Amino acid sequence: MELSDLRIFVAVARTGGITRAAAELHTVQSSISARIAGLERELGATLLRRHARGVALTSAGEQLLDYARRITSLADEAARVVRDETPSGPLRIGAMDSTAGFRLPPVLESYTAAWPDVDLSVLTGPTDSLVVMVKEHALDGALVAGPVNDADLHEDEVFTEEMAVVTAVRHRDLDDALRSPNGARLLVFRAGCAYRRGLEAVARSRGVEPKVLDSGTVEGILGCVAAGLGITMMPREVVERSELRPRLRMHRPAPVDARSATVFVRRRDAHVTTALAEFHRHLRETGRAAPELVALND
Repeated sequence: MELSDLRIFVAVARTGGITRAAAELHTVQSSISARIAGLERELGATLLRRHARGVALTSAGEQLLDYARRITSLADEAARVVRDETPSGPLRIGAMDSTAGFRLPPVLESYTAAWPDVDLSVLTGPTDSLVVMVKEHALDGALVAGPVNDADLHEDEVFTEEMAVVTAVRHRDLDDALRSPNGARLLVFRAGCAYRRGLEAVARSRGVEPKVLDSGTVEGILGCVAAGLGITMMPREVVERSELRPRLRMHRPAPVDARSATVFVRRRDAHVTTALAEFHRHLRETGRAAPELVALND
């Protein structure tokens, strides 16, 4: 098997389509199809099934995918180890949406200024999805809500966030917000978000069965909250820096939910490149703990 064929197969599996993989790899569809067909002939098994929306892995394809990911990851790691003197090459980092928008910019500014040869990419998403991507070698590391407590991962706490339940400014307390027509609607990031789980627990602790509405951005969520369409939970400093702050009111959750640790996770068995080691150092030096708790409306 050619390493390049396995890279193509992984790209097709990740993107879910020949066309999308071709665009990602900057090649033509016919080349991708021919390489996959050759791989199938070599292995004597059908790896993909075509359908109207793209492709799906067969059982043989599912079995190969895990090996292909490990083989390509090891090849990349070997290349990095050989030439790894100063930070350079690709570095794939994941981060929660709120962390990417608030905590990461000063880190990225200092890191890219110090190491311009690193091809740094940042992917945002919910904690659960990012953890899976780190475990599958799709990310070199990720900033997620902790603790993660996964034996395959090394985690290091880098930020501590003070959390707040956020409502429209007209709600004097949380119970008043929850009793309002839209109060039981939770405006949150998509499934797998740790903040979402915390807010669901807050609602249920007050006898309210929540209705969840997914949204994709911090400002989108806060805009809906300001308009009285529901409530959310976010780090207090994210809310404080929002242009919508005058239209929002923050309420302190129970002590168990009042603080959230942001941890940096990476695979324990992966080689730590100088690019990754330097990124972690910049995280530690640029990161700062959240301010002390202040009085919030109960």
